[in-house]
Amino acid sequence: LALNPWDVVLCISGTIISCENAIVVVVIFYTPAFRAPMFLLIGSLATADLLAGLGLILHFAFVYFIPSEAVSLLTVGLLVTSFTASVSSLLTITIDRYLSLYNALTYYSERTVTRTYIMLILTWGASICYGLLPIMGWNCLKEPSTCSIVKPLTKNHLIILSVSFFMVFAVMLQLYVQICKIVCRHAQQIAVQRHFLASSHYVTTRKGITTLAIILGTFASCWLPFAVYCLLGDYSYPALYTYITLLPATYNSMINPVIYAFRNQEIQKVLWTVCCGCFSS
Repeated sequence: LALNPWDVVLCISGTIISCENAIVVVVIFYTPAFRAPMFLLIGSLATADLLAGLGLILHFAFVYFIPSEAVSLLTVGLLVTSFTASVSSLLTITIDRYLSLYNALTYYSERTVTRTYIMLILTWGASICYGLLPIMGWNCLKEPSTCSIVKPLTKNHLIILSVSFFMVFAVMLQLYVQICKIVCRHAQQIAVQRHFLASSHYVTTRKGITTLAIILGTFASCWLPFAVYCLLGDYSYPALYTYITLLPATYNSMINPVIYAFRNQEIQKVLWTVCCGCFSS
C-alpha cells in the first residue's frame, strides 16, 4: 500500500498517547497510596487510553507490513474496546466526582470502594463486548455494502456506538450541571460563614465553573464531530472526512492525562520525586 500521511499522523499520535498514559499507569500501579477510588478510576482511564495508543500503532504496523483481514479485525476490535472504555471511564470519573460532593459525609466508606469496582467491571465488560462484535462476525468483510465509514465495522455497529456516546455525553452534561450548582452553593455558604467579600465568592465560583467547562468542552470538541459523522456518513464518502473527524477524537486520549492525572497534586509529587531521584543518581 502507498503510505497515507494521515495514517502516519495517527501512528505518531498513538505513540504520544502510549507514552503519556504509560507514565500514569506505572505511577498509580507502583504507588501503594494510590488505591483510593479516585485513583482507581484515573488508572482505568489511563489504561484505556494506553490501549488506544497501542491500537493505533498496531493498526498502522499491520496495515502496511502484515496486511490480513483477521489481524485487521483484531486491531479494530482493540480500538473499539479501548476508546469505548476511555469514554466510559470519563463517565465513571464524573459520577464519582458528583457523589463525592453530593454525599460528602458518606463518600469515604467501604460502600464507595464497592461501587467503584462495580463501575469498573461494568465499564470494561461493556467495552470488551463492543470490541468483540467485529471478531464474532459483525463485520462487513463479506458484504461491502453494509460497511460504515470505519471498515470493517458495519453501519449498524457504528450507529450503536454513536448513540451510546450521545447517551454518555448527555449524562455527563447533566452531572456537571449538578456539580456546578453544588459548587456554587458550597462557595456561597463558605463566603457567608467566613464573612468573605462578594468578589471572593465570585472568583471561587468562576474558577470551579471554568474548570468544569474546560473538562466538558474538551471532551465534546474531541468526540462530537466523529460521533455525528458516524451517524451521517456512509462507506461511499471520501476517507478524508473520516480522518479529519477521527484525529481530534484520538487527541482526547492525549489530553486526558493532562486534565485528570498530571494536574493532580499527589501524582505531581510522585513524579517530581522520581525525576529528582533520577537526576540526583
